[in-house]
Amino acid sequence: MEKRICILYTGGTIGMVPSEKGYVPSSGAFLDLLRAIPDLYWADMPRWDVVEFDPLLDSSDITVREWNQIGRAIAARYDDYDGFVVLHGTDTMAYSASAISFMLENLSKPVIFTGSQIPLGQIRSDGRDNIISSLLIAASGQVHEVCIYFNGVLLRGNRSTKRSSDQFEAFESPNDAPLAHAGIQIEYKKRVLRPASSEPFRLQPFKELPIGVIKIFPGIQFDYFESLMTDKLKGVVLETFGAGNIPGSAQNALLPIIDRAYKNGTIITVCSQCSQGAVSLGTYAASSALRRVGAVNGRDMRRTDRIRNSRRSIASAGISVSEDLVEFRARRCEIKSKSMLSGGFADRKHTKRLASVSFSRSARKACTQSRRSPFCQKSTGFFDSSAPAEAQLRRELLRDAVIFAERGPAREARRRWAGAEDK
Repeated sequence: MEKRICILYTGGTIGMVPSEKGYVPSSGAFLDLLRAIPDLYWADMPRWDVVEFDPLLDSSDITVREWNQIGRAIAARYDDYDGFVVLHGTDTMAYSASAISFMLENLSKPVIFTGSQIPLGQIRSDGRDNIISSLLIAASGQVHEVCIYFNGVLLRGNRSTKRSSDQFEAFESPNDAPLAHAGIQIEYKKRVLRPASSEPFRLQPFKELPIGVIKIFPGIQFDYFESLMTDKLKGVVLETFGAGNIPGSAQNALLPIIDRAYKNGTIITVCSQCSQGAVSLGTYAASSALRRVGAVNGRDMRRTDRIRNSRRSIASAGISVSEDLVEFRARRCEIKSKSMLSGGFADRKHTKRLASVSFSRSARKACTQSRRSPFCQKSTGFFDSSAPAEAQLRRELLRDAVIFAERGPAREARRRWAGAEDK
């Protein structure tokens, strides 16, 4: 049966035309150019339709509102198409692909982000090949997740980052292998491809939440950030040196700020400024203090992933607190990270504390269900309750839940959840 693919045209370089102010997104001209590509009508190509956003955007103008718009556009047409291709500007494509991967839960169809470095209407444009290959990948039946296709390489959406503003090889995934290479044939790496979800598809929109990014540099004056750490700030991504290190001379100024933010319920996530490798809090003395004040280990995720994951964790995962029951309804954030699978499990203190909490069967299932793939089911959450009497319990369980879910393979997690229920 002939496959049907929906192309979502959000804007970006691929559809831009010259103007007095420089390149700007264009509607009519791009659609005419797209329909004029003869390869799109070959017998091996899927049927395709175009949904054009209004207004068209430069990708630097993308916000949470546009992410929700993309997510809702896909959800509204999910049953009508076999896959989706999102034409998007390159500047924030990695952010958007990561956000949409967390927003669209239980995917069984591909969502391929692509674009170009040169507009489709200009000589030597890379947009033609990117569109054609993305359509073929979306119709292949091999991919069941959010990806970025660019210059012959298919990358996992929430593990990608933009590496170049003037090379056709614009994106990379430093800590994750490509999912496919497009040469004479499109060769899929089946051992790392995710299987289709058997769970019902679900859209989880994002909320507008204040999240900050602090990048550590030599000589940084942390006193200037103190006024930002209020109870209104819901998440902070702290970009540190190496494996999670911060300057020893600045710890006296930084740690009280982080501790106060943590007590306010702000999630502090630590990631590395290095393009490869992972954060390992406690490996060096310079990073041990962050763990003591409740910072969350971001492992090998990049800034684009951590910002989106922080926003998703706070906005969408619900944990309600009552006198008799704490229910951990974690949403699954599926992130490939071999370091998570080999990094050990939560220590006895965390396990004992979790064992004293009653979890519903549906909550445990959401946290621990395995997909028989080389992915760790990473679950994070945030308590909606703001009652003062529950603040300490909220903070402690949040930290334990993150540590518990980050460090444990699904099989070990199921065993320990079962033990917690018995107790």
